[in-house]
Amino acid sequence: MKHLVIATRGSKLALWQAEHIKSLIETEHAGKVDVSLKIIKTKGDIILDVPLAKVGGKGLFVKEIEEALLDGSADLAVHSMKDVPMELPEGLFLGCIPEREEPSDTLLSVRYASLDALPHGARVGTSSLRRQSQLLALRPDLDIISLRGNVDTRLRKLMDGEFDAIVMATAGLKRLGLSAPHHEVLAPPRFLPAVGQGALGIEFREDRADLRDLLAFLDHRPTRIRVEAERGFLAGLEGGCQVPIAGHAVMTGDDDFRIEGLVADLKGERVIRRTLEGTGANARNRGLELASQVLADGAAEILDEVYASGAADRQ
Repeated sequence: MKHLVIATRGSKLALWQAEHIKSLIETEHAGKVDVSLKIIKTKGDIILDVPLAKVGGKGLFVKEIEEALLDGSADLAVHSMKDVPMELPEGLFLGCIPEREEPSDTLLSVRYASLDALPHGARVGTSSLRRQSQLLALRPDLDIISLRGNVDTRLRKLMDGEFDAIVMATAGLKRLGLSAPHHEVLAPPRFLPAVGQGALGIEFREDRADLRDLLAFLDHRPTRIRVEAERGFLAGLEGGCQVPIAGHAVMTGDDDFRIEGLVADLKGERVIRRTLEGTGANARNRGLELASQVLADGAAEILDEVYASGAADRQ
C-alpha cells in the first residue's frame, strides 16, 4: 500500500482541510493508499501579537510547510489558497485546486443582526486591511480593531464582549460548523472577498509524476479558472494577501468567466472597482490586464500610500 504524508498547519481549520483531502484520497484509492498528517508550525502561527499586514514577508503560513515538501519529509501540502504567495519555490507547484467553498465573508455578532444594525462607533474586529477598507466604505463611523488568532480564539473574544462584531471567512465557519447568535453574509457585489478565499490548494513537487496521476481527480476546472484569474489580478498589483485588495471571479459559461477587482485606501474613502471577462485559456492574463486597468485608474497611488503608511509591508 502506498503511504502519503500531508503537511499542514495545526489550527482546527487547517486540520479540517487536511483531513478532508485525506478522506477524499483514501476513498478514491481505497485499499491502495493510506494518508497521515504532519503538523508544522509556520511563522504566521507563532507571531500572534502583531497585525498580519505588519508581519510582512512572503509565505507567512506556507514557508515551513514548503520546506518539508522540498526535503521529502512530506509528500503534499493542503493550503488555504488565499495564503499561498504568487511565486512558489523552484521545484514546487499547485497540482490541484479542489472545488471551492463559498468565498464570501460573514459578520458575526452577539447583539446585532447586521452591519447596518451596528450602533455608531461599534467595535469591529478583523486582521484584514481588505475587510477594514470595505467596512469603512460602507460604515465610516465604525471602530476597526485588529483581531488575530485562530477561529476559536476570535469567536471567544466576540462572545466575551471585546467586540460588537467580527468578520471572518464564511468558508472556515461552514467547515467547522461555527456561528454566533447573529450573523450576516457579506457577499459580492456589496463586499468582495480575498483572492482565492474559500479555495484549497494542493501543493507538491514537480518531479512527483506519481502524485500528478494519483491526485488528478481532486482538480476542479471551474475553480481553477476562477482562482487563476484572481491570482493573476493580485500578481499584476504585486500585492500580498494582507493588502486592501479584493478579487472575485465567477463562471458565466462552461469556460467563460467574469472577474471583478478592487483596491481601496485604508479608510475606504477611495475604492476602485473594475470588471473584465475572459475564458479559461487566458484566465491569468485577463487577471493581469484587470490589474493594469485598476493601477492606471489610481490604484498605484493608493497602494504606494498604504505601504508608505507602514500599515502593510510590500511583498
